[in-house]
Amino acid sequence: MKTNKKYMYETHMEVRDYECDIEGIVNNANYLHYTEHTRHRFLRSLGLSFAALHEQGVDAVVARMQLKFRVPLKCDDEFVSRLNLHKEGVRYVFEHDIYRASDEQLCFHADVELVTLINGRLGVSEDYDRAFLPVIERFQAEK
Repeated sequence: MKTNKKYMYETHMEVRDYECDIEGIVNNANYLHYTEHTRHRFLRSLGLSFAALHEQGVDAVVARMQLKFRVPLKCDDEFVSRLNLHKEGVRYVFEHDIYRASDEQLCFHADVELVTLINGRLGVSEDYDRAFLPVIERFQAEK
């Protein structure tokens, strides 16, 4: 069942055996790794490097997460991690959805709020704004 929801970015991954717990399903903490990896790939697609920004004293850090576990992923499942993004004040709010690739079943949803620290102090990152705001505006215009 293909979702009709539009996303700004998606990437494909697969579950590795060591990510599963004794129940044979993905351990809940690994979904956070999947969403973080998706955000980093999204950054790369926009020409930014999380590591390079850190070296410049600009760090995006998670301020809040709201998680909803739907259907568990299992070993060797292929999945699609998709995201949307909007900005609220100094916060970047990522909406993550993870779908099992075989049937497009929604497995996990997260709302993740990030803020940026500039040399250790809460601030607005021109680098992130320059990369994110045109994507947000383009996505809103296409909706």
